[in-house]
Amino acid sequence: MPKLNSAAVREALQTVPGWKRRGGEIHRRFTFDDFAAAFAFVTQVAKHAQAKDHHPDVDIRYNQVTLALSTHSEGGLTEKDFASARHYSTLARRSGG
Repeated sequence: MPKLNSAAVREALQTVPGWKRRGGEIHRRFTFDDFAAAFAFVTQVAKHAQAKDHHPDVDIRYNQVTLALSTHSEGGLTEKDFASARHYSTLARRSGG
């Protein structure tokens, strides 16, 4: 999957509210009621990432989970990252984040 140029990244960011660009990645922090809910969300993320063979960087801080996405094999952002971001945002809404 080809790396997106800056204009395409700006356009794709419009499809993932709450996600921000930081260099060659996009990231978002999700907040849950407690550690158990945050961890349950991460488990869902892991299952999706494994199925798609596209793994985010994950940081868990009690009830907060930060995900960062980049397609390392392409050296930056691709549509794969934005598709995953949309999916993770939906999972978070369903999980109370």
